[in-house]
Amino acid sequence: MRADLVAALRCPVCADGLALDGRTARCPRGHAYDLAKQGYLNLLPKASNGIEGDSVEMVGARTVFLGGGHYAAIRDALIIATELGPDDLVVEVGAGTGYYLAGVLGLAPQRRGIALDVSKFAARRVAKVDPRIASVVCDAWQELPLLDGSAQLMLNVFAPRNAAEMARVLAPTGRLLVVTPNQQHLAELVDVLGLVSVDEEKDRRLQESLSGEFVRIGSEAVEETMRLDRTAVEQLVLMTPSARHVNYRELLQRIAVLPEPVMVTLSVTLSVWQPRYRSS
Repeated sequence: MRADLVAALRCPVCADGLALDGRTARCPRGHAYDLAKQGYLNLLPKASNGIEGDSVEMVGARTVFLGGGHYAAIRDALIIATELGPDDLVVEVGAGTGYYLAGVLGLAPQRRGIALDVSKFAARRVAKVDPRIASVVCDAWQELPLLDGSAQLMLNVFAPRNAAEMARVLAPTGRLLVVTPNQQHLAELVDVLGLVSVDEEKDRRLQESLSGEFVRIGSEAVEETMRLDRTAVEQLVLMTPSARHVNYRELLQRIAVLPEPVMVTLSVTLSVWQPRYRSS
């Protein structure tokens, strides 16, 4: 993990900045955090120990599905919406496998990223994706282990949103890009496979959760029809929260009767937000 990325982090105990000393991140008050052998840094506060993140199976399924390019339209929309300088810092909350973060960093060699996720299995994966990305385990509902105003861009794709902390971490001129599913998203599979459906009040809840700290300055629908074989459908289900609610054997039985390929709707909204204090 690069020293300049660790320098953007802060201690989860005292909130002082961290500096890299060999393979250990230390703060001035003596709190120390060793890099895991897989290359990630665990800054999960004690209060969050035992919290359940994505399992190794879920991370594996997500790696395969995203690697197939099925959600490339989402990543491309994020890239188009990105406005960055050559060495700006991008933070993704709930980064998963780092697919979207790596895409936004693109080919600009000086751009830097920090991937935050509560899952150690996801963190292990991200640590191998790109040396420009620091992989950090943390709890998105607690204080984020980042210095005030350290990020120029923040990504939030199907992930928890802690508005106060995200606003603290973003620079005054920073932007927050949020991707949320629409009612039509994966509609062809919801009833057939017993998936968790999208809350019809999702947009209202998004506005309520962010409006105290952010102003929405734009949004766009990202929609296309995906052609998925049965293996891709299986990976799609297993990478989502629905994996926790379906019986695997029953899932395979339901998938086996689907046509191949099956046409599935991708439908999400990408919204762009800026810190509210900037607009005052």
